[in-house]
Amino acid sequence: MKLPNLDTLITEFDTGLRTLFATPHSLRAHPDADIDGDDSQLSEDEKKHISALMRVNHTGEVCAQALYSGQALTAKSEATTAALKHAALEETEHLAWCESRINELGGRTSLLNPLFYAGAFTMGAVAGALGDKWNLGFLAETEKQVGAHLASHLEKLPETDQKTRKIIEQMQMDETKHAQEAKDFGGAELPKPVQFAMSKISKLMTTSAYYL
Repeated sequence: MKLPNLDTLITEFDTGLRTLFATPHSLRAHPDADIDGDDSQLSEDEKKHISALMRVNHTGEVCAQALYSGQALTAKSEATTAALKHAALEETEHLAWCESRINELGGRTSLLNPLFYAGAFTMGAVAGALGDKWNLGFLAETEKQVGAHLASHLEKLPETDQKTRKIIEQMQMDETKHAQEAKDFGGAELPKPVQFAMSKISKLMTTSAYYL
């Protein structure tokens, strides 16, 4: 396997630092930008619950950035690398949306993000080293599971919280698009045991991030 050069390693290290410690920005307008409201209709318990859900989503996007960086680092073809970087750009926007909503609700991001980033980056690098069809298959399965996870969050939101709902709905549409693009590029379906293991790791992340 060809090792990445020093410039590439420095770039990916910088990406990690910016993901974890810099304020993310969105090229697109925030999905909730056209919704008026100061959240006064939400109780304090509802705000804490919604903030925790968005903290989970924020951590998921941190992990997505790490996965894509790791996958791009070891991807075999330029086309695969380009697809991963395009998906990562939209995931950065998701980070911005989640962080902004968390701040509005008076919450915080997860204390475990650096740990999850390191783990996800390693998983992504391994997936990329296995070859592009498995690399893209890993991307497709990740996005599929994230989409299902976001759908469950929509069911847990208070009906009055349209701002968070708009954000999650747009994120869900983006994740579905990423999964389909990965399949179109030739991503292979992962073996069932791998899918099961990924779902268990995801469950650990979501449960931990909700509280921490």
